[in-house]
Amino acid sequence: QVQLVESGGGSVQTGGSLRLSCAASGYTYGSDCVGWFRQAPGKEREGVAAIGWVGSTKYADSVKGRFTISKDNAKNTLYLQMNSLKPEDTAMYYCAADPAPCTVTFARTTYNYWGQGTQVTVSS
Repeated sequence: QVQLVESGGGSVQTGGSLRLSCAASGYTYGSDCVGWFRQAPGKEREGVAAIGWVGSTKYADSVKGRFTISKDNAKNTLYLQMNSLKPEDTAMYYCAADPAPCTVTFARTTYNYWGQGTQVTVSS
């Protein structure tokens, strides 16, 4: 059974940093499709950062230069380093993965496995 478990969320002030982790069990990160998404109250879930199967990355315009996605296959963990956080980054953050090779994408239908989410709250 595949499980993706996020951790590292919390409450920070504007300008602060957090590092989210997504540990996998029953699933091995490798040449796959992985991503981070977020959903704020009353809004649709949106892509934040993703890595395609050849290692290409994609970021939402709103987080470019502030967030970095990375993957440690040896630790079987996906990360999202978030710096210079803003109140508008407040949301539930979800990791997602799919073993099928893919071009880096924010299309939610690409990802068959999702974590339960970790809350990030940024106060001004």
